[in-house]
Amino acid sequence: MKKVDVVPPNPNWKQDFQKESQQIANIFGENAIAIHHIGSTSIPGIYAKPVIDLLVEVKEITKVDEKNAEMESFGYTIMGEFGIVGRRYFRKDNSVGIRTHHVHVFQVGSAEIKRHLAFRDYMIAHPEDAQKYSILKQELAAKYPHDIEAYMDGKDSFIKEMDKKAIEWFGDGG
Repeated sequence: MKKVDVVPPNPNWKQDFQKESQQIANIFGENAIAIHHIGSTSIPGIYAKPVIDLLVEVKEITKVDEKNAEMESFGYTIMGEFGIVGRRYFRKDNSVGIRTHHVHVFQVGSAEIKRHLAFRDYMIAHPEDAQKYSILKQELAAKYPHDIEAYMDGKDSFIKEMDKKAIEWFGDGG
């Protein structure tokens, strides 16, 4: 059973993202339009699970499947849609089995892209909400140290509320 690990903000997360995004860009080639740093590690000053989330926008989602062998050779596990229609999801653990990266791939125009970027940008622009999120995650990790499902469930209503605020705030700017 993996421990729910929420750690203080780490200045290396940005470099970790940049390093990984370069590798991902090399794998997906011309199909990749943009690679974004999303999730809590992309929001300055907040506690997070130390997992780098990358969102890749591609021209054609079906072409992503042709890159599964390359992703596997780079240490990723192929997860398919994994609960979100139209997504390709990959996850990577380090040599001791600790999760280090998630890659979420969506075809350009997907509403999921806007949702993720709106959430991130809203949190960066509203540090008081970001701090509420940071505190909530620390409390949940302390309360459910070995129950990732309960941890995720505990964040769910807050994330939905922030998603709503973020989309309204983001408006047509995205």
